[in-house]
Amino acid sequence: MRTPGFSGADLANLMNEAAILAGRRGKEEITMNEIDDSIDRIVAGMEGTKMTDGKNKILVAYHEVGHAVCATLTPGHDPVQKVTLVPRGQARGLTWFLPGEDPDLISKQQLFSRIVGGLGGRAAEEVIFGEAEITTGAAGDLQQITQIAKQMVTRYGMSEIGPWTLTDPSAQSGDVVLRMMARNSMSEKLAEDIDHSVRQIIETAYEIARNHIRNNRDAIDKLVDVLLEKETLSGDEFRAILSEYTDISSIKIDRTPIRELIEA
Repeated sequence: MRTPGFSGADLANLMNEAAILAGRRGKEEITMNEIDDSIDRIVAGMEGTKMTDGKNKILVAYHEVGHAVCATLTPGHDPVQKVTLVPRGQARGLTWFLPGEDPDLISKQQLFSRIVGGLGGRAAEEVIFGEAEITTGAAGDLQQITQIAKQMVTRYGMSEIGPWTLTDPSAQSGDVVLRMMARNSMSEKLAEDIDHSVRQIIETAYEIARNHIRNNRDAIDKLVDVLLEKETLSGDEFRAILSEYTDISSIKIDRTPIRELIEA
């Protein structure tokens, strides 16, 4: 379920990593824990130094739980696979999701839900700690959700502008002159309309994310307490706690494995 798009060589590398981990942990057999940790390492990087208890750790916990809650409560989003405070690469915490069943055909609802989920971390920081306390931790999230919103407007025709492509193929050319000509061919009015539509999508999604945080504060506080204690919550553990506070019975999780790599 977590290795869509992996080639045979990728899977062999994964199992080698898992075997090394099992050896380091004094085990005679590779377990799912080693495989899961090895996927994290391959996708997100080496495990970093764990954070000490304090304000930053609490803020990161709220940030990650914000992602998970907003994604889970927004129709169309992929289900949470796990939430962790174990830092990897440049990330101080991570929320992992299980890829959907069809990576090549993504609906407008799914794309919008990814924007809401991606903004969940920043929304949690703002609602819980105040606007003055928002951090740089959402930089990667903002870059990703802005790219999705731009693609919705300019490539997929999923905005009020209409169902047509607004980008000139020459804009992607390696030739500097062709790229400049493509930019100059777009009217100022159209450029303004694109910016307005992108901003409208993101602002609408951000308000939904903030409402999710405001309306589920008790659940979020509980999830953060458990996450701070355990440092990693599986998707099932996360949903079990969240279901104590709000109805998520309509959320269906497809556990059939898929072979393709989802692209966003």
